[in-house]
Amino acid sequence: MMDHILSWVVFVPLIGVPFLWLMPAKKAKWIALIATIVDFIIAIPLFTHFDKSVKGVTSQMQFVEKLPWIPSLGTEYFIGVDGISISMILLTLIIGVAAALASWGISKYERGYFAMFLLLQTAMLGVFVSLDLILFYLFWEIMLFPMYFLIGIWGGPRRVYAAIKFFLYTLAGSVGMLLAIIAIWYYAPGERTFNMIDLVQRVHEGGVFSGPMIFGFPFVKVVFIALFIGFAIKVPIFPFHTWLPDAHVEAPTAISVVLAGVLLKMGTYGFLRINFPLFPEVFEWFRDFLIALAVINIVYGALCALAQTDLKKMIAYSSVSHMGFVLLGIGAATTQGINGAVLQMFNHGTITAMLFLLVGVVYDRAHHRQIAGFGGLASVTPVYATVTSVAFMAAIGLPGMSGFISEFLILTGAFKVYQVATIIAGLGIIFGAAYMLWAYQRVFFGKLNTKYKDLTDMNFVELASVVPLIIIVFYLGILPDRLIGFFEVSLNYLSAILIG
Repeated sequence: MMDHILSWVVFVPLIGVPFLWLMPAKKAKWIALIATIVDFIIAIPLFTHFDKSVKGVTSQMQFVEKLPWIPSLGTEYFIGVDGISISMILLTLIIGVAAALASWGISKYERGYFAMFLLLQTAMLGVFVSLDLILFYLFWEIMLFPMYFLIGIWGGPRRVYAAIKFFLYTLAGSVGMLLAIIAIWYYAPGERTFNMIDLVQRVHEGGVFSGPMIFGFPFVKVVFIALFIGFAIKVPIFPFHTWLPDAHVEAPTAISVVLAGVLLKMGTYGFLRINFPLFPEVFEWFRDFLIALAVINIVYGALCALAQTDLKKMIAYSSVSHMGFVLLGIGAATTQGINGAVLQMFNHGTITAMLFLLVGVVYDRAHHRQIAGFGGLASVTPVYATVTSVAFMAAIGLPGMSGFISEFLILTGAFKVYQVATIIAGLGIIFGAAYMLWAYQRVFFGKLNTKYKDLTDMNFVELASVVPLIIIVFYLGILPDRLIGFFEVSLNYLSAILIG
């Protein structure tokens, strides 16, 4: 089984789909939960047998599977992992289990919902293991299908608008990405191929894309920008971010968890796996602009979050801000910055997933998310108030929690090369503390709104979805090297490729 362990990890959720139709509809949630848990268990050998000393990025991938697919085009079923991708697989598996538990209350078209959910899980895992550009693109596009329906059918009052907006934004970026992939294949140095590892290796060894001028611009810059926009929409990077608050507000709780926890990381993963390693010289040209975009994301996202009255929208804009820190670390391309960026990808996934889960708890009871509509909830839901305080402190980046370590690494790494930008980015931390503490005070302290005097506290299923994430937050806040160890060697090598 170890020879094909990655294929099992990717497709086990999909294998669970037929069982949804063989069992009663009320059992669908159990099938989805079992599928995600089994997938996590199957993946354990990935982490226990992973060689942390192997640098990856180019030819040194692990658990590789390669089969012919379309030989005439040079495309293959080619999957494998290095330190970067294996950390994202771990994140996806953790979020998958949490989201399955968060879907426990789904009562509308249960089979359809959980079928879409499991398909989405397979698509996300497929993106992180794909080492062939066409295979990567296939999984990337498959992800659109279930996410569109999960928002559009099971979402809030404006779900159709939010689903269409998400679909159109992502599809627009994907069209440019596809054209860029075809151009990379056609003008690849040496033999035409979609093998992204071979392509990066050739570039690293001095190979050059020999494409023509396009609209008066060098080929490599046009292709770089096309890829960048496709990935930037997913992150999302200003000004491509406007779909995110709408999608989050209208999506069911579990889908908001997946969206914030995993899908946003697909964009930054694309930068690290394809965009920047393939075009290191263009990255150097683009670097200052990337840092500017990172700072805009951080400050603008934080200010927008500060202005929100809806808890979900506030957390959505906080994601824009926190993903800006990931961009800052990548743009710095120092060892501390880029390691902090990937650690932040993981930490943001767990912390923001926890925040959306907790917003879902109060929404299920009060049927609204307006901050001003609450007050004094700590007196009737002490467990919920305590757990939420931990999540909010984690989002602020309190020392001893995971977010502090990743943001500290990013800021120290970025300060070495972009002092002014790093100082401005620090404002995002201050604003982050402001909107989180302000929201917490309004919801949990002060005079109790009498409408909620009989509000019930968190139940077992809700606690079961959140507590493991809390444990991870504290564990990585104290022992971050346990995760950094997986990707440190790969990222240090990538940093050397990017900045020479």
